[in-house]
Amino acid sequence: MIQMLRLAFRNLGRNRRRSFFSALAMGLALALLLMMASFIEGEMMSALESTIGLQSGHLQVRSATYDEARTSLKWEDLIENPEQVAAPIASLAPVAAATPRLYASGFITTRQEAAGVRVLGIDPASAANAPYRDGMLEGAFFSAEDRQGVLIGHTLARRLDLATGDSVNLSVNTSSGDVDEQAFIIRGIFSTGTSGFDGLTVLLPLAKAQAFTGAENRASSVFVLLKDTGQTEAVLAAIQAPGYQVLTWQDLNEMLIQIEQLSGSYMGFFYLIVLGVAATVIINTQIMSVYERTREIGILSAIGMRGRRLMAIFLTECGLLAVGGIVLGLIVGGIAVAYLTRYGFPMDIESFGITGMLFSDTIYTRLTVQDTIQLIVMTFIVTLLAGVYPAVLAARMEPVAALRAEK
Repeated sequence: MIQMLRLAFRNLGRNRRRSFFSALAMGLALALLLMMASFIEGEMMSALESTIGLQSGHLQVRSATYDEARTSLKWEDLIENPEQVAAPIASLAPVAAATPRLYASGFITTRQEAAGVRVLGIDPASAANAPYRDGMLEGAFFSAEDRQGVLIGHTLARRLDLATGDSVNLSVNTSSGDVDEQAFIIRGIFSTGTSGFDGLTVLLPLAKAQAFTGAENRASSVFVLLKDTGQTEAVLAAIQAPGYQVLTWQDLNEMLIQIEQLSGSYMGFFYLIVLGVAATVIINTQIMSVYERTREIGILSAIGMRGRRLMAIFLTECGLLAVGGIVLGLIVGGIAVAYLTRYGFPMDIESFGITGMLFSDTIYTRLTVQDTIQLIVMTFIVTLLAGVYPAVLAARMEPVAALRAEK
């Protein structure tokens, strides 16, 4: 085996430039795939984290008849006395926060413009509001007793040219089916790093939202965040909420999970296409090597070397090219992924048009060990397969014909 490796290494050294560029082709292909895999992983994980943290939570307790698509405010669709439902859930050890939230659809109007918004009534003291509190760009977070203040996302503020202290009119659908309108003062502007959310959301203190919409002491759901996503099923089993349904983040984000699964399947085919294109360089290199070494192959065959051993020599050369390409790919791809993991890739979009999914404005790549190993193995196998045809071509040469071809 060692002798064969020495022979293969020596053969590759005959034309170092050609061998280097052959390995480089596979290396660049691997680097590209590492970047793509880390980008997809980062994008999907970021979307899932944003959606859970801002929209669905790890768990939600709702009325069995609540219609999220229509943002129902009928009393029979809401949770009565939601604090009493949230308190025992919040006392569970794996729970980071359990808080009532009220959702309503409406319009925000200025002197010049108007925009459709989603009004979110929150308990300002809840730890679940950390993305808004930590993301304050200007102004201050409101208090639970505030009856005139609202917070708006920076994307919405920019679109309507609003600033802290400005007055706006907010219209919402109420529990009676009517529309109510009131004037509010913008207490602050926040950014969650997700333009799709920041461009549609207006925050109100829960008590004010309940009074404004006529929901009284009711909420759309109890929003639950966990310390560890892996505890979802355990907390689900521990929640006692008779008369209400409890939904997990998987139930609330079915589309996002399906897209993640489909993207994994499609990317596998794309990986093979990219590696297949790069493998053509290996095929051409090895075929040229076969024809350049026709006399040598004829001599080796004439002195008794079997075809299997000739094939093994050429496949060993491909293996060395694969190893070289993998090393180059890990270096180039690792540097690129490390840069994008630290600084991210900006996405210049206001909203990424899929309902129920939130995409961050900046995507930070995430390269997993599983993806890395999978791509390394795939690169190695494809490179070896690329060398099969040239190896068979060399093994099937007749010694006499090979010797004559070089004369």
